[in-house]
Amino acid sequence: MIEQLLEYDTQLFLYLNNLGSNPWDGLWLAITEKLTFIPLYALLLFLLYKKFGAKSLLVFIVVVALMITFTDQITNVFKRGFMRPRPCGEAYLIDHMRFIAVRCGKYGFFSGHSSNSMAAAVFAGLMLKPFYKNLIFILLVWSVIVAYSRIYVGVHYPLDILCGLTFGALAGFMFFKIATYALKRFVKS
Repeated sequence: MIEQLLEYDTQLFLYLNNLGSNPWDGLWLAITEKLTFIPLYALLLFLLYKKFGAKSLLVFIVVVALMITFTDQITNVFKRGFMRPRPCGEAYLIDHMRFIAVRCGKYGFFSGHSSNSMAAAVFAGLMLKPFYKNLIFILLVWSVIVAYSRIYVGVHYPLDILCGLTFGALAGFMFFKIATYALKRFVKS
């Protein structure tokens, strides 16, 4: 059963990865680069500051730092625990796929890019939902695009992405609850 699921995952990876073409490679490499979305994160922090005030900004910075650290570390635990090689590390796949990433890495289950971007999307989207009701949907689409970029560049299987997005959504919701509690407890309105 597991072998069949992994085979389907590999076939879906090859299909999605081979949808790419040279003219689009630069765009997808930019999307998958960790530093590309720093302006978006700064904008989201600014919107949180604007809507919740300066005292709350410190709470948000601490909670977001803890959330990203949490998602990164749990992702690493899963990668070391499952030890599933990335597709770019599989010799039998390399001639059938497009590998355009800067580096491959060793293990890929599950995607840290997917979990971090989804956690940020859910957290910021829920915090700002009372003020910008459609922002969460824009952020969710952004997160899925970032996640797909990992398939495009050849470093993650779709199952890595799906599990990373799911974990990120749960983490984002959990830290949204933590931030809501911290705001009520430590920031007097």
